[in-house]
Amino acid sequence: MFPFVRWFLSLDEKPAILTICSGPLRSSDRTKASEYIELHEQVETSLDLLDNLESFLSTFQTDLTSVAGQISELQRRSKDIEERLKGRRKIETPLANLIADLTIPPELATLLLDTNVGEPWIEAIAQFEKIFDAIKARGRVKASKDLSEVAQALGIVVATKLRAFFLALLQPIRSNMSTNMQVLQTSVLLKYKSLFKYLQRNHPNVAIEVQRAYTGTARTYYETGFRRYVRSLTTIKTIIKGRSGEPFELVGANNERVETELKVAHLENAFLDGPAVTMAFMADEKSYKDPVEALFRSLIIVLLDNASAEYSFVRQFFNREDQNEPSVSRAGSVIGDDDHLESVNESSDAEPKPKRPIFAHRRQSSTSSAVSVRSAILRRQREEDAYFAEIWKQVMEPVLQYTETFVQSIINPSLLESKPSVVPILTMIRLNEAAYQEAGKRGCAPLETFLVGLRISLWPVFQSEMGAHVESLKKLADAATGSMLARGNAAQRYAILFSAILALLGEEEEPMLFLNLSRLRQELTRLVSVQAGKVRDPTQKAIYLSTTYEAVLQTLSKGPKPTTHPKAQTETAFWREREEEARRRIASTQG
Repeated sequence: MFPFVRWFLSLDEKPAILTICSGPLRSSDRTKASEYIELHEQVETSLDLLDNLESFLSTFQTDLTSVAGQISELQRRSKDIEERLKGRRKIETPLANLIADLTIPPELATLLLDTNVGEPWIEAIAQFEKIFDAIKARGRVKASKDLSEVAQALGIVVATKLRAFFLALLQPIRSNMSTNMQVLQTSVLLKYKSLFKYLQRNHPNVAIEVQRAYTGTARTYYETGFRRYVRSLTTIKTIIKGRSGEPFELVGANNERVETELKVAHLENAFLDGPAVTMAFMADEKSYKDPVEALFRSLIIVLLDNASAEYSFVRQFFNREDQNEPSVSRAGSVIGDDDHLESVNESSDAEPKPKRPIFAHRRQSSTSSAVSVRSAILRRQREEDAYFAEIWKQVMEPVLQYTETFVQSIINPSLLESKPSVVPILTMIRLNEAAYQEAGKRGCAPLETFLVGLRISLWPVFQSEMGAHVESLKKLADAATGSMLARGNAAQRYAILFSAILALLGEEEEPMLFLNLSRLRQELTRLVSVQAGKVRDPTQKAIYLSTTYEAVLQTLSKGPKPTTHPKAQTETAFWREREEEARRRIASTQG
């Protein structure tokens, strides 16, 4: 039975089964046959399913291979995208900075285009200049090229507004001379200094125009103010004609009047911290008078304050920025190498070592670098000083001319006036020196030069006046006429003059002053001796000498300078010795 089943199951076609089974079958076989047929159908169905499954698996394998290839392609593209992402991340920050640098914010453009210049412009201009510099620095970037024309057009609008703004600030000075220049400079112009710096860096022609407008306006302001002030001082100015009645008249004047006290108040005009300056409106009071040294002091103090303030403003406001100038710190590092140069020079005569030429060459190079840096710094400083001095002179030139004219009217007066005497001239010289020192402290170099010129013009007048005093004593001693009282007053005038000059003595020893005083004392001693020689009575002669010397000593003791001063002690000892000698003669003649 089983071989039959296996054979039956191996048959592929039902006709074959029917043929085989056409013979007589048993009932049991027929029952089995239907089962076998049913089983055969199930097998065929299974085989069909297996065929379909095999086809599906084959198709699935093909699709899987295709998907694997696509996954590989996706992986490759993913790696490419990842690499590109890394590259984009690397340029993200620079690109963001570039965009930020090249972008002109709308609110900034609106502020510069639609508003007037004011305090908000200070930060806005700094921001705009930073953007504009970035656009110029990145000229090869296409976006920068596109924005360049827009930025330049906006810059032209800014320059136009700034020009009008600065010129408008100067208008009050042109229309009203009572405007306070220092307030305008410190409270307004210096506040907007950064805006002018922007013009200097980006629109130099506009900056030069603003600078010229300022110098012209300030020149007119100072010229008008000083012209009025000098005119008032000239009205007040008075020179005591003939010097009669003044303690500073010629020592040898043939005059019986003499003031026994020194006008210490006049000597205070030799110092900057002395009395109040003379105001211009005082010229309207006909009874108001001031000595020439007081007027000179007022003019010099006004000049000092205005000139130094103007120079300080010029240096701050018109300062030019130069990025190429050598830095001091760098110069210091180079100059510091000079500490080792002496050892190189000391051993230059010794036998050279193998590496010595290289070392020496390096030191020579360092020395030349240090010298070049020093020279560059000094040259830069000289150029800056000359630049500021030129602007200052353009503004203050009329002021210096008015001052020079007024001083010349004092030391070279007209025929209707007389020159000031020695003490007023020395007072003016001392004040001029004090102003010179103060100008140096304030850093106003051009004014120092002008004050040096004034000193040069004042000293010859002083020397001439001292010579006149000496000649007056000579004439009085040689003259046959002249009262005893007039000759006695000469000694007292000498003592007053000595006390005044001693009070005006500077911090340093000035041999020229005391050389002139020694000449005066020599002539005065000769005058007293000549006058005493005319007295025949020895007792009266000794009394005359003692009285004269005692008058000198009393006047010297009343001087403003302490008697402990070495020069005062020397002078007092000279006259006391002669006074004691005269007393001894009196005692000897009376005994």
